[in-house]
Amino acid sequence: MFHVSQTTPRASMPNKFANPALALNSGFGALDGEARDLVERRYGDRGLLTSRERYSSRSEDGDIVCTARDGDAIVGTLSVRFDGAGGLHADLLFSAELNEWRAEGVKLCEFGGLAVDKHSHEPKRVLAQIFHLGYLHAHRRAGCERLVVEVNPRHVPFYRRCLGLVPCTKARHNPRVEAPAVLMSIAFADIREQIALWGGLPDRLASARSLYPLAWDEATEATMLASLP
Repeated sequence: MFHVSQTTPRASMPNKFANPALALNSGFGALDGEARDLVERRYGDRGLLTSRERYSSRSEDGDIVCTARDGDAIVGTLSVRFDGAGGLHADLLFSAELNEWRAEGVKLCEFGGLAVDKHSHEPKRVLAQIFHLGYLHAHRRAGCERLVVEVNPRHVPFYRRCLGLVPCTKARHNPRVEAPAVLMSIAFADIREQIALWGGLPDRLASARSLYPLAWDEATEATMLASLP
């Protein structure tokens, strides 16, 4: 499922849109400390299994872990998993679908468990910008072509509406969290198009009907990209 690991910060990148400013960090590491507490708390709120062993990092495969910090508190987490010999977490349930893309030569990337603190100042902004950071690592830096995620069926409408992800399967039981999961996907080219169209225009949030106006504008994105570890 969308799940997250914590990282030792490599670079702190201030975000000019949030008030107070968010610090977006990324690097390699295992889930630990506040980030693990956030994942366990948010997953527990949804009735999902949150065994600590199930949130271990797969940094041996080159995974990137992103966190968002508001002051002293971690308010968002996201992991970026690259396809390789070990496959992706989604292969457990959806290997047939993933192998179809691989057979076509599509370079896949998986975003793991997203957790956002519902008590943060602007949870939608946290989600949009930690997603944008993951996109920079996966597409702009690593050249991945398609994003895949595992999502609880209850959340499919939200991710379809807010980020443009499209469901590709019916629900299947995920033993990692003892809950159903649906495979959702989107081409990174489509994400790039939406960011170029709406990024940095928070006043257009209602007309966009997505979270992309809360993403960064072109200049901020370039600064963030240059700051990646």
